[in-house]
Amino acid sequence: MRNPLYRLGSLIAASILGLALLGCSPKASFTNVDITGSTAFGKEFSLLDPDDKTRTLEDFKGKVVVMFFGYTQCPDVCPTTLTEMEQAMNLLGPQSNQVQVLFVTVDPQRDTAAILKQYVPAFDPRFLGLRPADDAALEKVTKDFKIYYKKVPGSSPGSYTIDHTAGSYAFDRNGQLRLFIKHAQGPQTLAQDLKELLKQ
Repeated sequence: MRNPLYRLGSLIAASILGLALLGCSPKASFTNVDITGSTAFGKEFSLLDPDDKTRTLEDFKGKVVVMFFGYTQCPDVCPTTLTEMEQAMNLLGPQSNQVQVLFVTVDPQRDTAAILKQYVPAFDPRFLGLRPADDAALEKVTKDFKIYYKKVPGSSPGSYTIDHTAGSYAFDRNGQLRLFIKHAQGPQTLAQDLKELLKQ
């Protein structure tokens, strides 16, 4: 998993350097990685919610959107990240109603609509689980957002785990990709960066 994550870090660094060379200076002060204006990442997605309704970024316009890729049987990174997001929402207070957290599964084979409907809102009723409609849709969204994922066989065919990118993405109210959020930054850091986005 090191190489894909290293490549992601290099891509982000190159994007930032490219913006600097173009004379673009971020107006906000973020703790996480500012990728405003980068063309290296996806700008849109088309995924199914637990009611099998197709959702796109346009559905959440007017809100700051935080998007995290994972799977419900993840033993550590995913529940930790969702808990951190829940704590950040608590720190935001009333402003949290202007933030939409999306959990995108990289394991649609096991993460059915029913499971996502139960698992994701358990952290916060406002959190929404999304799933690709098929393998092609999974391949597209993970490629667009430079998400690494790979099945790791378990003791039985259905007991596999999945190595995957642990970071998240944040979009501003206008649907522009602004941040790559590093894993385990802490709820205070996340809340502060989201406050910066909410000001814009």
